[in-house]
Amino acid sequence: MTPEQQNRLQEEFKILLVRTYAGALSQIGDVSIAVKPVRAAADDRELLVRSEVKGRGEPIQLDYRLEKTADEGGSWKIYNLNIMGVWLVETYRSQFVQEINAKGVDGLIATLADRNKSNAKKG
Repeated sequence: MTPEQQNRLQEEFKILLVRTYAGALSQIGDVSIAVKPVRAAADDRELLVRSEVKGRGEPIQLDYRLEKTADEGGSWKIYNLNIMGVWLVETYRSQFVQEINAKGVDGLIATLADRNKSNAKKG
């Protein structure tokens, strides 16, 4: 994959994630999030943060995998989400492999761009 393809793919995937999850979260009202205690050492580079979204009905498991960045200050960034036992990266990975096998990397980028344009029109 070329650096340009990698940048385009990352950008389209980021847009997809933000629109998908921001849209879903905007539909939810009257909920609270309970973050469970995290055990970590000062030099840890990755963390798993477990939480529950509580509202009407049963609580929803929502876990985050975070990694410490190499930038100054070493901020933490989420790189994977687990919603009710399903890790987001693994779910998208299987979909993307199928698309790449059928249409190549440029085909995957085009598919994501089309999906993002369609989602932008909806909301």
